[in-house]
Amino acid sequence: MKILSYLWKTIGPRRVGLVVMCVYTAWLVFFYRYHWVDGINLLIHEAGRVVFSPLARLSAGGETVAVLAGPLLQLAVPLYITFRLWRRGEAIPAAVGALWSAESVMYAAESMAAANGLALPLIGDHSNNWRLLIDRAGALESAEQIGLALHLLASAAAVAATWWAIRLEAERVA
Repeated sequence: MKILSYLWKTIGPRRVGLVVMCVYTAWLVFFYRYHWVDGINLLIHEAGRVVFSPLARLSAGGETVAVLAGPLLQLAVPLYITFRLWRRGEAIPAAVGALWSAESVMYAAESMAAANGLALPLIGDHSNNWRLLIDRAGALESAEQIGLALHLLASAAAVAATWWAIRLEAERVA
């Protein structure tokens, strides 16, 4: 803890935050595993199921709407927060929000990759959303490749968000 205190006093909280953001981004890209941020994503995901379940019962493709509601809300919330922060002129917090958005996509990619083998634990009696959707698309045998491709795309977005934050801090100091 003394090292954090020293860094905080010498280079400042914004730069310590950027260092943390860089380390977190590297971990996401190379060593991603389910972690506490995904708990927040999962909560939002499940809220999507609850909020949109009445709509799913009323629509013609009710089951598909119900299955898509969770993942779509999980991906939309961090994007919305990022957009709102950016619109308010809070660029560095918006970059952190963009990193969260990329991480949420990584969480979805992990779930997609596990769709064929059902490797992830599920809540309650729900089936894997992505298994159902990928199976309906006729691509269940390619679930791992789809998940990997999405992870790579999310990795690029995470690196871009971190780079954006670094550039913003450099411009602020200059």
